[in-house]
Amino acid sequence: MTSENAAPEGAEPAQAQITFDDLGLSPDTLRAVHESGYNTPTPIQAQAIPEVLKGRDILGIAQTGTGKTAAFVLPMIDILSAGRARARMPRTLILEPTRELAAQVAENFDKYGKYQKLTKALLIGGVSFGDQDALLARGVDVLIATPGRLLDHFERGKLLLNGVQVMVVDEADRMLDMGFIPDIERIFKLTPFTRQTLFFSATMPPEITRLTDQFLSSPKRIEATRPATTATTIEQRVIMLPGGDPRTRRAALRAAMTSVNVRNGIIFCNRKTDVDVVALSLKRHGFNAAPIHGDLDQSVRTKTLDRFRSGDLQFLIASDVAARGLDVPDVSHVFNYEPPRTPDDYVHRIGRTGRAGKQGASFTLVAPNDSKSLAAIEALTGKPIERAQIEGVPEAAIGDPRDSGGRGRRAEELKKEHTKRASEKKQRFVKRDTERPTASTEPVERSEAQPASAGAEQRSERSERPPRQEKRAEPSERAPRQQPRNEEPRRDQERRPPREEQGGDVQGFGNNAPAFLKKK
Repeated sequence: MTSENAAPEGAEPAQAQITFDDLGLSPDTLRAVHESGYNTPTPIQAQAIPEVLKGRDILGIAQTGTGKTAAFVLPMIDILSAGRARARMPRTLILEPTRELAAQVAENFDKYGKYQKLTKALLIGGVSFGDQDALLARGVDVLIATPGRLLDHFERGKLLLNGVQVMVVDEADRMLDMGFIPDIERIFKLTPFTRQTLFFSATMPPEITRLTDQFLSSPKRIEATRPATTATTIEQRVIMLPGGDPRTRRAALRAAMTSVNVRNGIIFCNRKTDVDVVALSLKRHGFNAAPIHGDLDQSVRTKTLDRFRSGDLQFLIASDVAARGLDVPDVSHVFNYEPPRTPDDYVHRIGRTGRAGKQGASFTLVAPNDSKSLAAIEALTGKPIERAQIEGVPEAAIGDPRDSGGRGRRAEELKKEHTKRASEKKQRFVKRDTERPTASTEPVERSEAQPASAGAEQRSERSERPPRQEKRAEPSERAPRQQPRNEEPRRDQERRPPREEQGGDVQGFGNNAPAFLKKK
């Protein structure tokens, strides 16, 4: 069982005398738990399971690795054992931020509910709508979904949420980081207010607190933190690098992977771009490796995980987001391409190995600018991590011509030579400028064709000219005033002779003058 299941290895029980038999679970559920090899619950399981069976709302402050998945899966199986599913109306709803976590919860229901006749549906991206619609139409007891795909089915009229009895929101702080909070609020409002709500989050930022205050009713608050110490079965080592150049890291990683007998391993990177680059580099150097991150298609991610679990794939390169909560039971080595952003993630990463009493090992590549991260990790775990000298790392740190973008030792030598030549060239220019004679301050003699005073005389002649007298036009010479458009011209009564002085032929009309203008 993984760190997300009933009893992750290395976790201390809440009380030594408490077993799963004391939590009130049904005989069929207990039978499935015992067959999985677990008898002692983790602290969050011991506190949450009895309260969930009582029908109370739960506010769990728990990180990945505390066993919180089994804390809500086990009691939900017993709650669903009584009742019957109806078409398009799931009885319980579990919201997960990622497809991998949703798929793992579904696997938990298969494992612990194998003696119960329960139906389930998994609504995640990358799977055809037709297959999911067919399951919903028959009716399901458990609906496990990511928020986006769930709302897609609801808006298409393939799903009703007014029959939900128990609703689980898992990894709420991750939902906040991924922008799912508006979707979560909408889903809450689509479910009955009488539902039982189980809410889990590693942290409680103000937005998460507002959600719990609005949608939970007198919840039982349970806090369980992942142990800050690492398992004694894990041999931890740090490889100090001379610099932070990516070629240095990739070369040192390959040297570490070939220095020990590695059956399989997970390489953790802080960024998705590094996941792709490291996977490509390892494959070019002959390693059986493949990447996994959120930008890959769901079918590709599922196939990659299946290959790694079956042993067909030896190395899995992953980011913390994609690998969070992954159920990989037997990993011999963990390699940190660089220290994680938080010390807790370091404990979570290397916890993938050294499980169930087996021996495991971890290697962390640390450059000079990673010193603060390393100090924080050692402060959290309470002990220094052994510095390892891996054979071949100094040579690999120089660079490998086969590595993508690397040119090896020759590239470094050319770079130094280029820098030296540029410096010498700069010194020659400085020397030439200092030895050059200074420019004379005497005025330059002008040619006789254009004496120096020519321009001044022309300017003086222009300035001595009298001001230009503009000739004002006489009134008779002025241009006639233009009349505005759409207005009749004014009649000049002074220039037009009186009507009685006009002859028989009125000027301008000829013989066609109207009668009233002719002299009577």
